[in-house]
Amino acid sequence: GASGAQQAGRDDHPDIPVFFQAAAQDGSRAEAALRQIGAQWRGGYAGIIWDLARFVRPPGPQLFQFFRLIDFLQQQTGQGFGADLVRWHEWIWGQPYDPHPDYALFKGLLYGRIDRRFEEFFPQGVESRIRLDEIAWGGVMVNGIPPLEYPERLDAAAADYLSDDDIVFGIALEGEARAYPKRILAWHEMALDSLGGVELTIVYCTLCGTVIPFESVAGGRHLTFDHETRSLWNTFEGVPVVGSLAGRDLRLTPHPVVTTTWGEWRNTHPATTVLSLDTGHRRDYSEGAAYRGYFSTDELMFQVSSTDARLKNKDEVLVMLLDDPSPVGRRRPLAIAASFLQRHRVFHHTFAGRNLAVVTSAQGANRVYDAQDVRFVRHL
Repeated sequence: GASGAQQAGRDDHPDIPVFFQAAAQDGSRAEAALRQIGAQWRGGYAGIIWDLARFVRPPGPQLFQFFRLIDFLQQQTGQGFGADLVRWHEWIWGQPYDPHPDYALFKGLLYGRIDRRFEEFFPQGVESRIRLDEIAWGGVMVNGIPPLEYPERLDAAAADYLSDDDIVFGIALEGEARAYPKRILAWHEMALDSLGGVELTIVYCTLCGTVIPFESVAGGRHLTFDHETRSLWNTFEGVPVVGSLAGRDLRLTPHPVVTTTWGEWRNTHPATTVLSLDTGHRRDYSEGAAYRGYFSTDELMFQVSSTDARLKNKDEVLVMLLDDPSPVGRRRPLAIAASFLQRHRVFHHTFAGRNLAVVTSAQGANRVYDAQDVRFVRHL
């Protein structure tokens, strides 16, 4: 039967414990494991060896384990990147994806050494819609960055902790408006909230500055994105990519958001509410405090699969992901530099079959409209 065929396929690969033995402190045990892996070598194992090397990389007492793995990787691939794990990862991403059938199980066991709860996301045979070698531990435990859950809010007049030039993410739904200050959301990266009767999951990538409000209901189910889904999600597209929900044709519905100053948002939406500093967590919520060192340079904290020299890494851009009305129907991404929009405060662009009108305020807030047959000529 099918299960027998799956087992036969696994028999062609070293068992996952053998890979862990390859990183053992005991040199003879590690060498024996590496010989077995080498005898059955496939290109897809490079990602596993890279994961192990990253896990034991210096500084620390595991220097010999690290270089044993690196030497083995060089022998098997013919590449000479040495201890440069970034170069190795770039090379691995450029290879055809042919993973070990239990690669996900390996990921769960590896990250389970950091936090056992990671194992829940990578059970044996789990569905994955992305390359598993793209998943790397971000440096915190499960929920190590605590999300906000229906945070306390204030009327605009009571928010005396905010200055007019503080950055906020403004959302308006069904006649209700709310501001989410960047200085608060940056410490939490996700907020569960309800606005205008709509249940929202607001995701924020602090490192890239992207905030997206998604409806929390998908497939008739109210999701709270804790352990209940046992799935990993692509937060740019609102789709599950690893886990029990991956492949079920689920997609969260996004809503518009405006990045602007508190003064401009409050003037435009005088009845707005705004998050309170009373979040239940102790953080330095002063403006710009979160990740101050990271934003003082153009260096990235995590590796990306490709780069583009037309802009600096951390230059601000307005991004859109739009459905193409063509028969192919694929989603198309568009990025426009914020510095360009500051100079062209009314900008028309034909994209994905639409006449897009991008209007930028003096404070830098961008709003995008499908202008259809209308063309604007100037900003008053």
